[in-house]
Amino acid sequence: MHLYLVLTATSSLLSKTIKLYTRASYNHASIALMPSLNDLASFGRKDLNNPFIGGFVREDISHDFFLNARCSIYSCEITLDEYKHIQEQINYFHQHKEDLRYNLLGLITLAVNIDYQRNRAFFCSEFIATILEDSGLYEFSKKPHMVTPQDLQELAIFTHIYTGTISNYLRQLQKQALILEYA
Repeated sequence: MHLYLVLTATSSLLSKTIKLYTRASYNHASIALMPSLNDLASFGRKDLNNPFIGGFVREDISHDFFLNARCSIYSCEITLDEYKHIQEQINYFHQHKEDLRYNLLGLITLAVNIDYQRNRAFFCSEFIATILEDSGLYEFSKKPHMVTPQDLQELAIFTHIYTGTISNYLRQLQKQALILEYA
């Protein structure tokens, strides 16, 4: 069983603005428990046309917004118990999504290196850091609200498996499935 970390860079204005400031290749992080990424979860836009309305989201990778996005995908081998625990955590966030907020203020304070934590509010990398810590997969040397997508990318528990567009990644998965089917 595996946990997948997906780092993306879209062509949106907000994404480009963040990239100008961070100079990082990727500025959004999501996680999935399936290699197909059909269960991709994060904190981000609830409406793809409005970057300012955010919260917990199950991201639809079949939308052009994601299909054409550049990404790096990493995987981490996990036990069945860790898998179940992470699945329960994600389900909790999904069930309580109306009570949770996107942590835009936390994103701003992170950018200027101010340690400020909001209750029941997350940004993408803060959400993933929380999942990793709560599941016992990784203990950060800093608080989850101080973790960036770049910090996640550098974790030794993850192995890089792909860089390119999400659409090309999905095509590769389909090819592999066909090869296995006929093997």
